[in-house]
Amino acid sequence: MGKKIKKKPSIPPTEKNIIKIMEERGRPLLLREIYHALHIPSEERKKVRELIQRLTSQGRLVHLKGKRYGLPEKMRLVTGRLTVHRDGYGFVETGEKGQPDVFIPPGKLKGAVDGDRVVVRIEKSGRRPEGSIIRILERGRRKIIGYFHRGRHVSTVIPEEENLFFEVFIPKGLGKGARSGQIVVAELIDFRPERRNPEGRVIEVLGDPKDLSVQTKIVIHKYDLPHELSEAAKKELQQIPDEVREEDKAGREDLTEIPLVTIDGETARDFDDAVYVAKRRQGWRLYVAIADVSHYVPQGSALDEEAYRRGTSVYFPNAVVPMFPEKLSNNLCSLNPEVERLALAVIIDFDRQGRVKRSRFTKAVIRSHHRFSYTEVKKILVDRDRDLRREHKPFLTSLKWMAELAMEIKAQREARGSIDFDLPEPQIILSFKGELEDIVRRERNLAHMIIEEFMIAANEAVARHLTEREYPILYRVHEAPDLERVKEFVEFAASLGLDLKVPRRLSPAWFQQVLKEIEGKPYAYIVNTILLRTMKQASYDPYNLGHFGLASECYCHFTSPIRRYPDLVVHRALKALLEGRKPPYRLEDLKKMGQHLSHRERVAMEAEREMIDRVRVRLMAERLGEEYEGVISGVAAFGFFVELFEVFVSGVVRLVDLSDDYYILDEKHHRLVGTRTGRVFQIGDVVRVRVKAVDIARRHINFELIESRKENGKKSGRRRKRRSKKKKANP
Repeated sequence: MGKKIKKKPSIPPTEKNIIKIMEERGRPLLLREIYHALHIPSEERKKVRELIQRLTSQGRLVHLKGKRYGLPEKMRLVTGRLTVHRDGYGFVETGEKGQPDVFIPPGKLKGAVDGDRVVVRIEKSGRRPEGSIIRILERGRRKIIGYFHRGRHVSTVIPEEENLFFEVFIPKGLGKGARSGQIVVAELIDFRPERRNPEGRVIEVLGDPKDLSVQTKIVIHKYDLPHELSEAAKKELQQIPDEVREEDKAGREDLTEIPLVTIDGETARDFDDAVYVAKRRQGWRLYVAIADVSHYVPQGSALDEEAYRRGTSVYFPNAVVPMFPEKLSNNLCSLNPEVERLALAVIIDFDRQGRVKRSRFTKAVIRSHHRFSYTEVKKILVDRDRDLRREHKPFLTSLKWMAELAMEIKAQREARGSIDFDLPEPQIILSFKGELEDIVRRERNLAHMIIEEFMIAANEAVARHLTEREYPILYRVHEAPDLERVKEFVEFAASLGLDLKVPRRLSPAWFQQVLKEIEGKPYAYIVNTILLRTMKQASYDPYNLGHFGLASECYCHFTSPIRRYPDLVVHRALKALLEGRKPPYRLEDLKKMGQHLSHRERVAMEAEREMIDRVRVRLMAERLGEEYEGVISGVAAFGFFVELFEVFVSGVVRLVDLSDDYYILDEKHHRLVGTRTGRVFQIGDVVRVRVKAVDIARRHINFELIESRKENGKKSGRRRKRRSKKKKANP
């Protein structure tokens, strides 16, 4: 009788084992070769096929011609998400740490569009690898916002985003009554990789693109901002009381007699914080009371999940997408004047030099005694407006003490090296009817500084307290910049005549000193902006990495729980500590939360920035031919950018509109130089320009040069030439 051949034991079919077999064989494999290598019986082969399909969709395996599967890294292939520029080229971000984005030339997109997950073959290596797309793994777009055009049989939606080079076909009956020229949201029904133009249906008609509210809706949909409450959240909201009840006050310290006040912008409707300062023999006592949102929004509730999904409130000139619904954000959790509210209070004692001596934290019931605007406080303290001072006489002493304490805290912060970037924000002026009137630089006065200093002090006090007691929280972290980027900035600064040395050790104090040097210069705003770009982006993290910009060893966000979810996380941790409970969050959960909330913050910032850009072009489209003074903020091979002084708008002077010479870009010195005349246009030069053309769809503003001058006041340009001719004609 012959010997029975033993069957080799099968290897468990897992993603890890499939990848391991592929690596061991060192070549692309057929499906049956993978079965045999794993010794998989026929009844388990379906599971292997599902795993291989998943690995292929993730880009960890590539399906090749001849029905073989290969490892992308062995074939100079990478997978990632495609971003397409409006000029037709793209970049694929692999998501691998330390691996640069892959440049995709215009002719090598192979039907892939912005947002797709793709497989790329690397064709040129080096500092900036270049490649071509060989496969679309997954379409990144599910909805398209665009202009509707009605046809007899098939209508189309032309994407509003100029980096989407296709039209959406809308079959008859799926246009939802949209009229030609209106902005609509189209859901893509069929956008298989082999299709160049998808098929879709209109799911929402937004309206006339000239309407500012429609522009807001476009941005909300484009950035996929959550803006509708779930049914479960609506039900929870109905159960929340309209005012503070007696049972809500149990176990809270009564601070209603402390004359706290809120200081906010004129148009603010939600008030997170109220403050009061008392002067004492040894120094000052600061009260910062922050709305206790966590009392009404339990962890894990539907309202909590909705707020976490949003991450932050998003503010537009004519609207807000709030993190919490109005019942909470504008009423029950807003520290409105002369009503009782639940709060978490931070009470900090400072010495006469503004140094923290001790801090105390308490769950409280408070009452805001008055609502001030920033402008009112500035008029009272700086302008010494007699009428306002008479009207608000009971608060004059406290407001004066606030200013004194804020100045001392600021001095302490500056002494440790904290950086204050002077970057003005745009303020959109709307008429009573909600129509656009102007864009100006938002004023930042003493009142703003008072609140900023008090909020920073409260944030630091809470972060220190929770850290010392080892309660996990989300810190607001800001890591030190890369030295290479600082070196690049120093080279740029040299082109402006600034004699800076690259520091041996990067410290916030070095950046602070640079900002002091350029204070008051015409190019101060430009230097502030470019210096800020050397910095890493602040984010949320459960590990205390410090805050470089504030020169703070321990910092968190605590003071805005109505509009920022990380603040709510910190509130819950502080309340748990005060109540003697265990920490509400685990470190591993906070890590995921920090990544999500940092991402939501970036999305909100991009959405707000784009809305400002949309408003800018609409404003300047109505001001064609008007003249403005500004400063050159950037140079490129095609022209130079100008930031206007009077209106918070920037645009470009194109070289094709400079007919007096041929200009060459001198990248090293950040300037354009005339080849015949030697005329120079450099970052920091002051120029006078006229609004020549505005492309609303592409959000481009073109200026034409009238006059330019260096910082020393010498003028050049057509006006200067005309003056010299007149002098010769009339000696």
